[in-house]
Amino acid sequence: MMTKVQKWGNSQGLRLSREVLAEADIDVGDAVDVSVRDGAIVLTPVRRVRGARDLDEILAAIPDDYRHEEADWGPSTGREVW
Repeated sequence: MMTKVQKWGNSQGLRLSREVLAEADIDVGDAVDVSVRDGAIVLTPVRRVRGARDLDEILAAIPDDYRHEEADWGPSTGREVW
């Protein structure tokens, strides 16, 4: 696939075809790691570690009525105002 770097606002970007994304198993909105190897730009899909959850999943598991207790962080050590 041939494409070119284009300007979008203050950023630059590439448009990738649906076929290229499908072959790389990347969907719109997925996180990718961008690196340079031997002068080539390499995009690698970020895969979650098995069993790991993202922040949205963790927050969704907190009950709506949960209220944490106040934590005692000890005396001030600088110019904090409590």
